Order: sequence, then structure tokens, then C-alpha cells
Amino acid sequence: MTLQEFFRWTEADGTAAQNRWRSENGAPAPKRVVVADDRTTADAAFKLVCEGTALLWRGDFHNARQLLTALARRVDRKGAKPGQTPAESFHLHRQAQSRRTRILGMLVVQVEPGHRVPLRRAPEVADACTGAYGPADEPYTVSLRELLGVVGAHEWRKNGVQVPALGGDRIHPHYGVFSPARGEYVDLVADAPLPALTTAFDIGTGTGVLSAVLARRGVQRVIATDQDPRALECARENLELLGVGDAVEVVQADLFPPGRAPLIVCNPPWVPARPRTPVEYAVYDPDSQMLQGFLDGLPAHLEPGGEGWLILSDLAEHLGLRTRAELLARFEESGLRVLDRLDIAPRHPRARDTTDPLYEARSAEVTSLWRLATR
Repeated sequence: MTLQEFFRWTEADGTAAQNRWRSENGAPAPKRVVVADDRTTADAAFKLVCEGTALLWRGDFHNARQLLTALARRVDRKGAKPGQTPAESFHLHRQAQSRRTRILGMLVVQVEPGHRVPLRRAPEVADACTGAYGPADEPYTVSLRELLGVVGAHEWRKNGVQVPALGGDRIHPHYGVFSPARGEYVDLVADAPLPALTTAFDIGTGTGVLSAVLARRGVQRVIATDQDPRALECARENLELLGVGDAVEVVQADLFPPGRAPLIVCNPPWVPARPRTPVEYAVYDPDSQMLQGFLDGLPAHLEPGGEGWLILSDLAEHLGLRTRAELLARFEESGLRVLDRLDIAPRHPRARDTTDPLYEARSAEVTSLWRLATR
């Protein structure tokens, strides 16, 4: 997120103005800006945003939401074209999503100190924005799409996500922290044969859901790591709410904590591609950096006879971004061998959505828990 840039515009009377620009995904402040209101038509707005002109909204808040929906419909009419190969289809899909994000991010609103939106019928967003951004002592400008995402994430945080592997208890994801809505990977950790042990490491804990599962299964001490301050706060909050805070120590670390453990669990991002937003770091792993770092560091942090549990989807294989042979070669090069592999099919709606441009890959996807040991 950046608050370093200034967002600059000119009022109708010719007065130049500016305030801070906020963008969670690091998008630069738009250079061309016009003031828009309830009289601005969707067609006129679409033409401007496609040309790279931002719309600083001064009308009714609900009308701004309707305009954003209308812009999304117009963007989606030009969907991603299928490629000649699954990998090409994936890259074209990502390009289309990037274009969509850029265009829809051009409808912007101003926010006053205390996270107050000075528009007619604007909702109260102070709690949501404070949870995502922290306090606001100065005004700023943000895309309406991001602001609505912050508000939506706040509702997820309040309501939580029910996790069957935790007996139906809920995990409360914070803004920017990947939600365990896809519960099949959690089920793998809940059902895998658990060796007799007292300590485990949970690498890249996120919401803390896997640490909670391990603690509920009887692991007396879990050390959960993450390098994202939001994830660390999120994990600590969830673990306390679930009553396992005393069993899990949450520490900031890039992958491994000091020492060794008989069980080390990691659910790295599944797709080797470059993330565009902070939350996408839970899905996309550029050049498989986290995957490779986990595999390379595992032998030095496993106790003799210990196991490393790698939870990984094979979606990248179906997309042509990585082969099974390449994955197995990574294991061998890191000095690891496979003890077993537990598989589970996805249950998420996209696996059944035939209109999804990546449907063939998603429908064939399998998530696996690889039980690894040193050679």
C-alpha cells in the first residue's frame, strides 16, 4: 500500500487541488482526472476510463456503486480469448483480469480524516478502513472498488468462515489475508496420519487455520510463522478465539523459525506467477520462490525421522505452468523423498463453472498433501 504519492485534480472553477493517494496494490495515482457526478452516463464514463482518465466522484454514493457495476458489465463483454495451450489461456486470462482491475480502479472517491466518505448516502466505513489501513489523520483518495473491497472484507472478518475441520468453528480473516474458504486443504491436514509428536512448525500460517487444526489434534506446541504483519495479527486473534492461543506461538519469520521440529507443515501459493495485489501472494508464487525455499530448508529444520507436509494443488500442472516431473525433481534436488501422498478433489464452485475460461484445468484439479522426509 502506498500513501506517498499525491492525487491531483482541478475543480470546476479551475482551482488546483491535491491529497494523498492510497492503493493497496501499489497502482500509481492517475495522471488525468475529471470530476464526475450523477449526470455522468455509463457510456461516457467507460470511454474516459478506457482512455486512462480517472473519474473523481462527487455524486450519490449508491449511484457510484451502480456506475461501477455498469462499467464492469462493459469490461466483461470483452472476455479473455482462449489460447492455443492451457498456459496461453492462463496468461490471456491474467491479462484480461489486469485490464479489468485497471479500468474499474479509475472510479475514485475522496475520504476525509477519520475515514469518512463525504458523499450522499455514503455508508459508515471508519471501522472497516481502520481495520485495513489503520488510523487516518489526513484526507486521501482511493478507488471505489478498493473501498468496497475493504468494506466487504470487514464483513467477512466479523462473520467469519465456518471450518468443518474445526468442528464448525469459524476463522475470521483480516483484510489482505487469504481466507480458508476452500476447506479441502484444511481437511487434508485434519485427516493425515499424525505421528506421535509434541512440536510442529506451520510455515506461512496466514489466518492460523492449520495451526489451530494441529493444536486441536493434540500437538502440544506449534510455532506458526509468517512475514506479513496483517497475517500475524490475524493468526493471533483467531487462535485466541479458538482457545488454542497457549499452544501456538506466532512469530514473524521468512519461512522457518530457529530450530528443528518433527513435523513441518506448509501450504505455499499454488501457482507460479506474479501476484498483482497483496492477497494474491497467497495464490501466486513468483518463480516458485516460497515452494523452493520450503523444500530447500526442510532438511535443516526437520528432526531425524520427521515429516514435512507440503499441501499443494496440481492446478499449475493442468495450466502447463509446471509438470509433475519438475515437482518431483525439486523434491530430489532438495534431498527429500516422498513417503505418501493424500489427495482430495476441489469443492469450490469454479470447479463446476463451465463459463470459466480456465474450467478445464479447474475441473481436473486435485489438491495433495505430500508427506516428505529427508533422503
